[in-house]
Amino acid sequence: MLDLNQIRADFPILSETVYGKPLVYFDNAATTQKPRCVVQKIEEGYYKRNANIHRGVHFLSQEATEAHEASREEVRAFINAKCANEIVFTRGTTEAINLVASSFGELLQAGDEIILTQMEHHSNIVPWQLLRARRGVVLKVIPFNKKGELKLDELENLISSKTKLIACTHVANSLGTINPIKEIIRQAHAHSIPVLVDGAQSVPHIKVDVLDLDADFFVFSGHKIYAPTGIGVLYGKEEWLEKIPPYQGGGEMIDKVTFDQTTFAALPFKFEAGTPDFIGSTALAEALRYVNAIGIETIAAYEHDLLVYATEQLSRFDNIRFIGEANHKSGLISFLIGTIHPYDLGTVLDKLGIAVRTGHHCAQPVMQAFGVEGTVRASFAFYNTKEEIDIFIAAVERAKKMFKQ
Repeated sequence: MLDLNQIRADFPILSETVYGKPLVYFDNAATTQKPRCVVQKIEEGYYKRNANIHRGVHFLSQEATEAHEASREEVRAFINAKCANEIVFTRGTTEAINLVASSFGELLQAGDEIILTQMEHHSNIVPWQLLRARRGVVLKVIPFNKKGELKLDELENLISSKTKLIACTHVANSLGTINPIKEIIRQAHAHSIPVLVDGAQSVPHIKVDVLDLDADFFVFSGHKIYAPTGIGVLYGKEEWLEKIPPYQGGGEMIDKVTFDQTTFAALPFKFEAGTPDFIGSTALAEALRYVNAIGIETIAAYEHDLLVYATEQLSRFDNIRFIGEANHKSGLISFLIGTIHPYDLGTVLDKLGIAVRTGHHCAQPVMQAFGVEGTVRASFAFYNTKEEIDIFIAAVERAKKMFKQ
């Protein structure tokens, strides 16, 4: 059982008001709120050990270096990577995918194929399109059905001798669908094809074990899991990180530099050009410790209860349309009410103190598949409550009457 009073006390923003109404924050798929301990860790980093890492012999630099590398180990343990050298710090999921697209892409030739899914976030579409423009690769897409579930039986037909990578989301940010990622990886590896997994929406909500999944690359963002913006993670199997070239050049990622030749640092520093975000990494580690203290399985079970309850309550509206009704879902709901435009409904909810996301959620191909411009998305975290859902339902009812639906 969660001690919701204590948990909510750890997140001061949840006690704020919006337009004179208590804040109900249901936009967690976009970014999560930060507990006190994470903000305190940021303050501690700047006030007590602010020094550039890996380069100084003085005390502060050594202490900051140790904290940064301990954070790398914290991330390794959280996703059960084999070794800390497989953990590369990035600015977030988007940069991590771009890193792989750029570096792995250097190994590809015109005509080589990459398989995506129809439910990808733009961050796992556009980098591959840019690679297509540069290298002439071919993109193929696994479609989904009316419930928002991948048509996995079509994967085998999409794979060919030219398939070099499959890049797919673990949990769809616009639908909540939890994809059978382990089965996708199994099928890919049967053809010796590596797989990149976008874990931005899975790591905060369900247990992730990259060794059990056998993922070749796995990426996620700190700000989705109660850490600051601007810090993220690329996990890559050591064999792949050794094989692909650096993403950026500069300080930190070098071994020796002359005007004739540069040799690169060992993993993971080969991919971490410039001054690392040593403040962000320690704050991320603190967020992971916070999640671990509660228990990711406990969080998953509680958020599932919120999802079921919210779905049941919304189902009472006779003109509701759910966008994404997969059998296996994470804690978010995308929906429409009659002919009310998502933006209009979101604006009314905002005036009542409720934060939801409206629009295409950086997943325009998903919206196109359902024939809609966008949806209203309510997404939950472990600090949300059923009482907040009741407030949300009452607000939707009020909006429905305003628009005579």
